[in-house]
Amino acid sequence: MLGDRLKALRQAKGLTLRELSERTGLSVSMLSQIENGAADPSLGSVRKLAEVFEASIATLFSDPDAPAIHISRPGERHSLGVADASFAYERLTPGRGDLEVLRAEIPPGQATSPRLWGHPSTECAYVISGELTVELGAERVTLATGESVTFDSREPHRYVNESDGVTTIVIAVTPPSP
Repeated sequence: MLGDRLKALRQAKGLTLRELSERTGLSVSMLSQIENGAADPSLGSVRKLAEVFEASIATLFSDPDAPAIHISRPGERHSLGVADASFAYERLTPGRGDLEVLRAEIPPGQATSPRLWGHPSTECAYVISGELTVELGAERVTLATGESVTFDSREPHRYVNESDGVTTIVIAVTPPSP
């Protein structure tokens, strides 16, 4: 779905893969693999593509044919990688454009972003297991298993696993703008 949407946007803008590569810094090969569904882009790559297409990230993932009832099963979910990290988000929602729910297992020492960043949404992160440090503006809050945080995600933020074990989280974003 994402690959088809990106290809349609690229063609609508009259861009070749090479021109899109020059604007995003992503290789032609990677862009081709994303468009053909052979590779999942990192969240950073999706942000670069959204910027070029002057679209929200949610628009790139919206599916006009999303079912009213969606069953999400392990092994069948779309994943969204995190740049410079050894984990990916699993997408639990179908992409109707009203709500995005993501699951991630964050290894020790990893962060969801190299730096703090904000986006126009409301966000909630719930810790299924482990411990999560939430960097939110100038604040740092550590959440334990079973705890959650909800905030206006226009405030620059990121999630960090500073513990010695894997941390599993679920993030809900509305409207979607991961």
